[in-house]
Amino acid sequence: MHIFYTPDLTGLNYILNEDESKHCIRVLRLTVNDKIILVDGKGGFHEACIRDAHPKHCSVEIISSVQEYGKSPFYLHMAVAPTKNTDRFEWFLEKATEIGVHEITPLLCSNSERKVLKNDRLEKIMISAMKQSVKAYLPKLNQMTAFSDFISQATDSDKYIAHCENQQKTHLKDLVKPAKDTIILIGPEGDFSPEEIQMALQNNYQPVSLGESRLRTETAGIVAVHIVNLANC
Repeated sequence: MHIFYTPDLTGLNYILNEDESKHCIRVLRLTVNDKIILVDGKGGFHEACIRDAHPKHCSVEIISSVQEYGKSPFYLHMAVAPTKNTDRFEWFLEKATEIGVHEITPLLCSNSERKVLKNDRLEKIMISAMKQSVKAYLPKLNQMTAFSDFISQATDSDKYIAHCENQQKTHLKDLVKPAKDTIILIGPEGDFSPEEIQMALQNNYQPVSLGESRLRTETAGIVAVHIVNLANC
């Protein structure tokens, strides 16, 4: 069944916005009495029936609802330095959303080559990934944040930093705990600076390994997301 994003859904009747209406009626060629799924990005998963198949303002009626659909027993916050090539960071956001992440903060680091992002475009990619993977929760995407500002924030989460410096590190899979709030830092192509690594350690971030291979930023992010999700299976 086709899925549509309806973040402002309230009540039993809803009108899809123009883009979603066009996709529903013109592209998918759905019509009156066809059933669709609505997700609000906050855990609401609703089955609805088309009542007015208008290509600009398609009207639907909700016939059943599930709240907290697919809610996770854990909370994963990934803080990742965007790649110079925007496509790679977009790929990370798409795949992380599909696998399971709850919050993403783009990090501005000493070695960052990308310092500006278009969050509107990135959110559209995440919405598409949410619908494709049949999820009802849309990850929160924060504005780009300076590394020092981010790590100084108070939190009760378990905190890890993945970096390439030659020092003793435990593999993330041996540390991450099920049903636990977790923050993981992933650096830019040039890695975190020694000063940033030291700053993270002073703020109780534990250094972790993601394996023997040296991974690209976006690959490291996906590996970390996958490890946390496996620990919560």
